[in-house]
Amino acid sequence: MDRAVELYSDDVGVVADDGTEFTYGELGERIDRLSNALTRWGVEKGDRVALLSPNSHYFIETLYATMQLGALYVPLNFRLQPEEYDYLIDDCDPDVVIADYEYAEKLEHLRGETDVKEWVVYDADRYAEETGEWHDYESVLAEADPDAVDRPDISEDDDATILYTSGTTGDPKGVVHTHRIQHYHALVHSHHVEFEDTDTLLWTSPMFHINGWGHIYGLTGIGGRHVILRDFNPETVFERINAYDVSYLGGAPTVLNMLLEYYEDADVSSTGEMPVRVETAASPPPKQTIKRTEEELGWRIMHAYGATETGPIITTSNSKRKIEAGDKYDIINKPGFATLNTEIRVVDEDGEDVPLNDATKGEVVTRGNQVLDRYWNKPEETKRAFHDRLDGWFHTGDIATIDENHMITIVDRKKDVIISGGENISSIEVQDTLYDHPDVSVAAVIGIPHEKWGETPKALIVTREGSDLTEEGVIDFCRDRLAHYKCPTVVEFRENLPQTSTGKIQKYELREEHWSDQESGVN
Repeated sequence: MDRAVELYSDDVGVVADDGTEFTYGELGERIDRLSNALTRWGVEKGDRVALLSPNSHYFIETLYATMQLGALYVPLNFRLQPEEYDYLIDDCDPDVVIADYEYAEKLEHLRGETDVKEWVVYDADRYAEETGEWHDYESVLAEADPDAVDRPDISEDDDATILYTSGTTGDPKGVVHTHRIQHYHALVHSHHVEFEDTDTLLWTSPMFHINGWGHIYGLTGIGGRHVILRDFNPETVFERINAYDVSYLGGAPTVLNMLLEYYEDADVSSTGEMPVRVETAASPPPKQTIKRTEEELGWRIMHAYGATETGPIITTSNSKRKIEAGDKYDIINKPGFATLNTEIRVVDEDGEDVPLNDATKGEVVTRGNQVLDRYWNKPEETKRAFHDRLDGWFHTGDIATIDENHMITIVDRKKDVIISGGENISSIEVQDTLYDHPDVSVAAVIGIPHEKWGETPKALIVTREGSDLTEEGVIDFCRDRLAHYKCPTVVEFRENLPQTSTGKIQKYELREEHWSDQESGVN
């Protein structure tokens, strides 16, 4: 932020969801005002400040205002149920909580029941409940000192943020990133997604997820422009791409599919004057989705891979040389090779490297400057994550193969491998096949109990509008393309499937429907 203010003070740095524009100079002053307010309330180095908000300009402001005080920034998932915040607030124990007007009510029951000292709501007049002790965000800034704050001595090894994992069973784990981790992620990610100061980023990915995949640091430091999208809507995405000449956005495969489906019948341009590149992550994209995004939308896809614990990005397939030397869509489809400052290995159960044959499966382990420091208040989980198969390496829980070019391919999560009659079935391989069917909009494949085989694949499908696809049609389609033991034996059609905020299908919810009453299971 210091660099952006110094070099691009008069340039628009952020366009709020309502169209309000802030130059980097104005943004820097708002950040200092918030920092001074937090200081007045007693926030010091090592304290926590939590934010519950959809994508917003005050997400960016709160992040920098907190971190320059040496306090820890804790963005919360705004899509949870009210009672789910009980654990999160108790676990991180923030001194100040800032909430968006639309989501503040989810925290109302915690006021007076926690050690939180100050509660702030953005746009208090729009908050339906009696605000009482809630401070209004803009009033707080207006009354605060605009001068630069006195920053404490901050070491690169000091904690910067706590990011809670999603999409897993059990209590969420708070992933602790230090200032060093954030610093290196800004450098590494900016290089691999080719950020320049002429870039305009449209915020289609949730900012709370790994602090917006780290774009808040990288693009800001480069001097690019942030265009905020509060709520994802395909029509609005294309409108803003054209209105602001957007050149970059992020999107999980499910997001890309929604955009493609809208674009089929929409009379709208997919780009402005600048070419568009899109980074896809969260789950392996079907090749058909990659191909359609590039050929129909004209967007250049960059496939990345990582996790909340890893910064996030630790691999990428964004290599022009490798793409030109091989099958374009095969290369892009791979999560890819290790990024700068990162080591990647794929190891068997004994911690030995699997052969570089793109066939033998193992777990992805990694180490580097972007890997988490620890899990907040969870020493045993931290120890297990770094010492399961191999000491000193973070264990991702992802099963992959690796080829002679040291490019990995994720074939499953440990828990997503379906073992049917002794055969290992990759649910991702089956899902990719389902996505080749023109009537399939969203698909998930899970293992369900089977009396004879132990497990059998089940497909859960959301079809495109007007489809008359049947269970028999799905099974026959798969049998024409896969070994029969890999094909779904059960197909269920649904209107929607449970997803995390980043577009990952929550398979554990789907599996739980079938395994919850089993004495033992492989879910």
